[in-house]
Amino acid sequence: MIKGIHHVALRCCGREQFDRTVHFYRDVLGLRPFRAWGEGDNAAVMLSTGNGCLEIFANGKEPMPQGVWLHVALATDNTDDCIRRVREAGYEVHIPPQDVDIASEPVYPVRIAFCHGPAGEEVEFFQER
Repeated sequence: MIKGIHHVALRCCGREQFDRTVHFYRDVLGLRPFRAWGEGDNAAVMLSTGNGCLEIFANGKEPMPQGVWLHVALATDNTDDCIRRVREAGYEVHIPPQDVDIASEPVYPVRIAFCHGPAGEEVEFFQER
């Protein structure tokens, strides 16, 4: 019945934050826009992640607090390169790249890092190793 996650959505607080957020995901991280609609504070866009999409809205009225969802994890083949690009673009990296062995059965070896995006969202870069 469920085939996967189609998209996650991010609500920005107005057009200025929307533009910064789209720039971050499109220009810094290289996600490709494939749908856009609305204008001004009603603008929205969908960006492809390769196997799903990120939907960004400009229609928020106040900053969104961290809620039920803790973060969005973006699959990558190179966590270090993603973090380099994030830092070069001037964004805060609050957990630098590190190898982690998730204590599952079997053990799941990954390389991860975290940053905050333009709307205050927490973004994880997740590389299987």
